[in-house]
Amino acid sequence: MTSIFVILILIFISISLWQMIKIFDLSKAISGVKIDDSQIANDKDNTTQAKLMLAFLAFIYAITIFSIVKYGKFPLISNAASEHGEKIDTLMIWTLALIFIVQIITQFLLYYFSFKYKGRKDSRALFYTDNHKLELMWTVIPAIVLTGFITYGLLTWSDVMNLQKDNDPMVVELYAQQFNWKARYAGDDNVLGKSNVRLIDIDRANILGLDENDPNAQDDVITTELHLPVNRPILFVMRSQDVIHSAYMPHFRAQMNCVPGMVTKFSFTPTVTTKEMRENPSMIDKVININNIREEKSKELAQIGEEPLDPYQFDYLLLCNKICGKSHYNMQMKIIVETEEEFNNWYKNQTLFKNSLIAQN
Repeated sequence: MTSIFVILILIFISISLWQMIKIFDLSKAISGVKIDDSQIANDKDNTTQAKLMLAFLAFIYAITIFSIVKYGKFPLISNAASEHGEKIDTLMIWTLALIFIVQIITQFLLYYFSFKYKGRKDSRALFYTDNHKLELMWTVIPAIVLTGFITYGLLTWSDVMNLQKDNDPMVVELYAQQFNWKARYAGDDNVLGKSNVRLIDIDRANILGLDENDPNAQDDVITTELHLPVNRPILFVMRSQDVIHSAYMPHFRAQMNCVPGMVTKFSFTPTVTTKEMRENPSMIDKVININNIREEKSKELAQIGEEPLDPYQFDYLLLCNKICGKSHYNMQMKIIVETEEEFNNWYKNQTLFKNSLIAQN
């Protein structure tokens, strides 16, 4: 509401200024002052517009420098926690650098030429039909640069999607449903058991529809928290029970749609444990800043008799990056990256699928 009010005020101010200018012009006309109301620009108009072009160029550079100094820190281009994440960050940095350099050069030339070749009464524009060398340069050079970026990206994507069995990846299923995630580990045989939504049996606690007669399903483990061993390749197999969800793990630079009726896959190797990320100086500063905001909010809640907010602690998260319904914002799963020993100790305490079923009378 405040934003609308401010916009309305700005509109009214603009209208008032326009009316004042018109009144000023009318008063000069009444007093006999000659007014040039010609619609054809003269040398004075062209010079003024050319100077405004240079002023606007200076403004663009000033706001660019200010934005870099004030907001130039990109949190998600500095804390990748997977092997391929560093490659993606490198591609992003090079892309931003290239765009920035091209923008600086082209904007300067655009506004400088507008100033240098401003309209003059006795000057004529040069009719320039073509220049094959220039056309070759602005076609070949961008083509080579873009080919390099695309090739780099395709090779990175190929590494992610074509995980070799020789790498001994741990197989984990991510199961999406409104509005939560379940993780299913493939067990000691590292083979997921067969599953189908038609086999879901809530009374038997078969919440993911696993085939109870499939030997590979007996040692599967279903959890509501995702634990991953550091430096071990993970192959994610993804399913959705209802609508399209999007499994998004920002710190691992991973995202893949979960589509009802089909299986999608994605793989990565986590390289930074949760503990190590919490000890990262930039993450420490971020947590402190968030907790300062939460503390101020807690004071406001206390004044109206509500419970204060809990202190924030960093955790990797699995999010849904599709607007999948009214509780989409809350569709999250905690991810814990830990050492192989810590993972094995946690895994030993989990219940196997065959032991989780409820017997029926």
